[in-house]
Amino acid sequence: MKNSQMTYHEQIVPYSRKKLVKKLKDALTDSRYQHVLRVEQTAMDLAEKNNVDIERASIAGLVHDYAKQRPDKDFIKAIHEYQLNPILLNYGNSIWHGVVGWLFVKNELQINDIEVLNAVRYHTVGHQYMTPLEQIVYMADYIEPGRDFPGVDDARKITFSNLQKGVAYQTKQTLSYLVAHNKPVFPQTIITYNSWVPKFDLK
Repeated sequence: MKNSQMTYHEQIVPYSRKKLVKKLKDALTDSRYQHVLRVEQTAMDLAEKNNVDIERASIAGLVHDYAKQRPDKDFIKAIHEYQLNPILLNYGNSIWHGVVGWLFVKNELQINDIEVLNAVRYHTVGHQYMTPLEQIVYMADYIEPGRDFPGVDDARKITFSNLQKGVAYQTKQTLSYLVAHNKPVFPQTIITYNSWVPKFDLK
């Protein structure tokens, strides 16, 4: 199914897909908006292949980057206000827009579905226990058709063949990239690596 043909019936959001898309278009630059549409379609394709609720995949794919272009002060305020782990203050938007951003999705978009919210929450750093929907958004963000980096074609083939092996592949590649470029590694990323790569990695 094409994402533009999607109609919501499950009352996961209190309004139509058209209205949700409008909210995202208003919150994001055009390039980021186009990215979330591609992630939505990829998530729906993976959901269909893995017998996961396509409506949830559509919604989670659309909203995963809702907070991506918020100013840092919004995240810092939320970290303090919701008494989140203060270690988060040592990181930035690349971590925050998922790990903290799900709160904006909940409060501002009126989405209370815990699986959708956790798919947003974990899409940047993963988690040791991810539901199929959470795995799908984690991977759809990584392999959507606009992505172009070494290994992305392998990631696509692996993910559409075996979703869990896709999660392991992405996690291994991400950690390798961070280490190779002397970048800080968020602790949850290491937990995700330990939980998925030894069990599901292809090599």
